[in-house]
Amino acid sequence: MLKRNALRRALTYLTVSCAVAAVSLVSPAQAQEKVLKVGYMKNVILEASVDMMDTWAKKNGVKLVRIPMAYSIFQEKVTATLTSGNDQFDVIWHNDDWGQLWAKWMATTDDVKGIDRVAKSPLDAFYREDGKLTVVPAAHTVGTFFYRTDLVKPEEVPTTWQEMVDIGQRLQKEGKVKWGYVGGMAMNSTWFSLWWTMWGNKCDIFMPLWERDNKKLAEAGWKPALTEPCTKEYVEFWWDAMNKWKISPESMTAYTRDEANAIFMAGDAAFTLIDSVHFGDFNNPKKSRIAGNVAMAPQPKGPRGEKPFAWNEIWGWGIPKGVPEDRQKLAKEMLGAMLNDIDGQVKMWNETGGPPPSLDAWARLEKESKDFAMLKHAVFDQNVGTHSAYYFPAWPAVHKAYSDTMIGALKGKREDIPKALEAGMDLIHKAANSGQ
Repeated sequence: MLKRNALRRALTYLTVSCAVAAVSLVSPAQAQEKVLKVGYMKNVILEASVDMMDTWAKKNGVKLVRIPMAYSIFQEKVTATLTSGNDQFDVIWHNDDWGQLWAKWMATTDDVKGIDRVAKSPLDAFYREDGKLTVVPAAHTVGTFFYRTDLVKPEEVPTTWQEMVDIGQRLQKEGKVKWGYVGGMAMNSTWFSLWWTMWGNKCDIFMPLWERDNKKLAEAGWKPALTEPCTKEYVEFWWDAMNKWKISPESMTAYTRDEANAIFMAGDAAFTLIDSVHFGDFNNPKKSRIAGNVAMAPQPKGPRGEKPFAWNEIWGWGIPKGVPEDRQKLAKEMLGAMLNDIDGQVKMWNETGGPPPSLDAWARLEKESKDFAMLKHAVFDQNVGTHSAYYFPAWPAVHKAYSDTMIGALKGKREDIPKALEAGMDLIHKAANSGQ
């Protein structure tokens, strides 16, 4: 009996000892699962970027948690998270529209592997006051002029506004299209009508023209450029396009990018301008009646334009300051892996039309993809004269004031346009100073 009890005690001691030994062999990293949470707008391009992160995560024993959100709630939700200092997200979608607004709450990304192999100008909106970068590019977002190859030969593509009018009217008379040009014009779709012609006519919203240094803009008194001759010219161009020449629908003042895209994909227009990422939808036979007949070209110039204008901005990723240092380090490793995944970036372009972040991917795609070479000629090789937004706290209010002014002018009489623009001067000036 005593021997049996002694044997039991020995076996129990041996079992416990083995268990303790087994636990001691498990490293802290293995004992506690590594998790990274990514918050972003639900979009196929961002999903493709997260796919590259997920590839790295699976290879490195990290659980990646995707938190996609609708655009309408994304900024408000993430802003609340950043200002509270909590760590609900380890990585967030970081857009140039709010890059400077969020910069002070973001960790630096200057040390992310591969950041030296990206285009530098699109990073301007993402620097903190101490000069530190707060973004890792995910994809480029660039305004691209699209035309129908079944209607217009490459050598016939318009290079000026007047040529766009002439070709559009000809195609209308021939019964080949309902409209020459269609593009978004309502608030948040301003880029695809008013703004590309504004910059293409060497014009802008504030004086000095094409300036994005907030100190210089403040020194100039945040003076709107609405009474400049270049503004009157592009506003009158759109009034004439919709009411006189009728190459664009009169109701275009209310169109978002979605309505304009639908008309273009239905085959009812010859030309449009939209982000290059829509190239995939235009050529998708399940969505578009013009699939296989769409190409890209430089933007037509205004009467003051000397060469085609283009803009080149990015969508990116950022790491909130509130994230613990160990997870910040892990997130940087993951974002660096994404930047250096050239195969993944090529796949992103091929599947979504999202221009990749790495210049190394550009070099490869220019050789492998006729479509990317076409985009590079249409945008990246052209005159990127300024950024497609302003970067200061009151910018959303300015955008709204500008949109209200322009839509009001375009809905009125042509002879009343100067009066409407003069009235908008004070409205935009007050909006610019609302966040000071």
